[in-house]
Amino acid sequence: MLSKLTLVGCGFTGRIPDEIGSLQQLVFLSLNSNKFVGPIPPSIGSLSNLTWLDLTDNQLDGSIPVSSDTTPGLDMLHKTQHFHLGKNRLSGEIPPKLFSSKMTLIHVIFASNQLVGSIPETLGLVKGLTVVRFENNLLSGYVPQSLSNLTGVTDLLLSNNKLQGALPNLTGMNSLKFLDLSNNSFDESSFPLWLSNLENLSTLQMENVYLSGSIPAPFFSLAHLQNVVLKTNNLGGTLDIGTNYSKQLLLIDLKSNSIEDFKQKNDHQDIKIILKSNPICLETGATMSYCITDNIVDKPQKNCLPDICSPDQTLSRKCKCGYPITGKLTFRAPSFFEWRNETSLENYLLHEFQSRHLPVDSVSLTISTEDPLHSFEFTIQIFPPGQDHFNQQDQSSISFVLGNLSANSPYDFITGNQGEGSKESSNSSSTVIIIVAAVAGSSSLLVLLVLAGVYAFQLKRRAERANIRSNPFGNWDPNKSNCGTPQLKAARQFSFKEIKKYTNNFSQANDIGSGGYGKVYRGNLPSGKVVAIKRAQKESKQGGPEFKAEIELLSRVHHKNLVSLVGFCFEREEQMLVYEFVANGTLKDALTGKSGIILSWSRRLKIALGVARGLAYLHEHADPPIIHRDIKSNNILLEENYTAKVADFGLSKSILDGEKDHVTTQVKGTMGYLDPDYYTSQQLTEKSDVYSFGVLMLELITARKPIERGKHIVKVVRNTIDKTKDLYGLHQIIDPAICSGSTLEGFEKFVDLAMECVEVSGVDRPAMSDVVKEIEEMLQSVGLHLPSESVTSTSSSSRYQAVLR
Repeated sequence: MLSKLTLVGCGFTGRIPDEIGSLQQLVFLSLNSNKFVGPIPPSIGSLSNLTWLDLTDNQLDGSIPVSSDTTPGLDMLHKTQHFHLGKNRLSGEIPPKLFSSKMTLIHVIFASNQLVGSIPETLGLVKGLTVVRFENNLLSGYVPQSLSNLTGVTDLLLSNNKLQGALPNLTGMNSLKFLDLSNNSFDESSFPLWLSNLENLSTLQMENVYLSGSIPAPFFSLAHLQNVVLKTNNLGGTLDIGTNYSKQLLLIDLKSNSIEDFKQKNDHQDIKIILKSNPICLETGATMSYCITDNIVDKPQKNCLPDICSPDQTLSRKCKCGYPITGKLTFRAPSFFEWRNETSLENYLLHEFQSRHLPVDSVSLTISTEDPLHSFEFTIQIFPPGQDHFNQQDQSSISFVLGNLSANSPYDFITGNQGEGSKESSNSSSTVIIIVAAVAGSSSLLVLLVLAGVYAFQLKRRAERANIRSNPFGNWDPNKSNCGTPQLKAARQFSFKEIKKYTNNFSQANDIGSGGYGKVYRGNLPSGKVVAIKRAQKESKQGGPEFKAEIELLSRVHHKNLVSLVGFCFEREEQMLVYEFVANGTLKDALTGKSGIILSWSRRLKIALGVARGLAYLHEHADPPIIHRDIKSNNILLEENYTAKVADFGLSKSILDGEKDHVTTQVKGTMGYLDPDYYTSQQLTEKSDVYSFGVLMLELITARKPIERGKHIVKVVRNTIDKTKDLYGLHQIIDPAICSGSTLEGFEKFVDLAMECVEVSGVDRPAMSDVVKEIEEMLQSVGLHLPSESVTSTSSSSRYQAVLR
């Protein structure tokens, strides 16, 4: 009978079949790193002999199943030691019934899902736990005091949730090595004294948890302490790590606190100390090393003499060129791996290969991100001896050994490029080796599983090729199909319950409009701030990863002339964007008289400048650059002082580096504003936004719709212009409201610029930055005050390839 089933990284799709519950002798079940969808089959609860359950890194959704009178559930798995359910789309609350004193669990890993509600008190009944990971969810409420019963836990990660109340007192959890409570909504408190009693603590992360007061020097004397990250709190006074600090101490990151002084000693040279954005750094003129940088030092590279490798080869640690087998090792908990000691694991793996007489010359491990404290993923490279590539048999043997080693180890292994040299397959694409490790009494079943794996591999290759053709942006997927909590700047996540409260249960009185995305509601936050909440209708909803990418990007885009994202809601199949509320409505309403606002000529010039600045920022300063694709008067909002703000750029499209002309081909535009170039090229570029802006300029002059009575405003102006006459002979089509009580200084230059923007060919149109300069010169030449430009954006530091609607 089948006792062990490992199907890792096979590209399987669809649902996990309910029939899996009939494999009664199954002890080990690992289906991680696939694309399974749908709920976790409750029938898995019937596998009474199961000790290992790993469904990590799929697209599973729904709630965590527990038993009822008629169906089994995961609470029945009393022999199971590992619940690995992270990186999925699981939702709902964690059922209190899931945990009991009968269970033998040692790992509970539910990280990066969409779980809500509180952490159940019953978790404290599972006394054998060593790893608890609930980070990157939507959990709220108090941290149960019963957690302190878990004295064997080494890794506790509760970061990036909405936990509240007092900071949990973890006195007694003396086995803790890695503790992360960052980015929650705990009550303000002083630095917890019980932290100084966690004798095995190596890494503490409590970023943005409202800590105040000073850090006691004895805390730094914990013998195993390596990393202390307490960024974005209100810790103050003098930083004094004393003289008896841990000899293993590597990092103290107190960026963005209120530290006023630092007792620095010469023997602190080996410790990376970061005090950037503290009062001490303002007072010293930011010349001290701890005020200048916050980069964690990368692992030093071995020195190799210059060697000429071909572009597709890699240099090994032994300074040899070759085509290594590459892959990823993902550790299940941070304490399983000391990030500064990759060499130990490299030597272990090399020994395992060589003891099996496999031709391996060297093994290299590198951290997959620049921040080792937040990465449990490592890239592995395995180099051949005496030649530059492995043959196929060696590739298969090495992958098989790694697969078996990882089956019961603290890491998962997924292979990538198989290291075939140019002589055999210089044009081959990266492949993925399937590990089908089955221990069965029936050889026919084993053969069947292997054949299924081969077939799945072929399907995966086809799907990958089709995906590349159909979705050129698909290579960017930071967590595969995971859509956990986005990494945000200056934006927050709202619960559905909060949004309902702020909008009076989406009442008609709060309904302030609708558009292609859905309805827009006025919301009143407890702080008194008014916001506009866009609720996506069914047809406008995106996939989880796309929505996540959009809000991550929007949260990094900040400009005076762009509507700011306040937050978002992604819960109960709802997708909502929360923006700042702009009081004076749309430019369209002002031009048509609907809002009762009179726009003078000078105000119109300043509105044009504001819109131009916002677009220039999106095109040239946002990272990645963004094409708006739907500039129109209805998407320009006016503040009380008539400052223009561009809206709906979140439904735009980001531009890929390296794409010819920075082209985007997804159409989203409004008739009359749409670039005529599109009809021949089927492509939209930044110059498409310039065309739409030119139409908007003509609207500012005429207050007419882009297409009125079947006539396009561009053609009307083009046919009417007579540059020999005053105001270019446009008296009959100029909006009478701007002629009342004001002279139209700069009018002709404004018209000239508008007509440049609406040139038929995109190459003949100016860039938005040039448009900004020309309008600024117009304002200065007529003696009008030039509005200041405030850019406070910190765009994404990595260039994502995100597809935004």
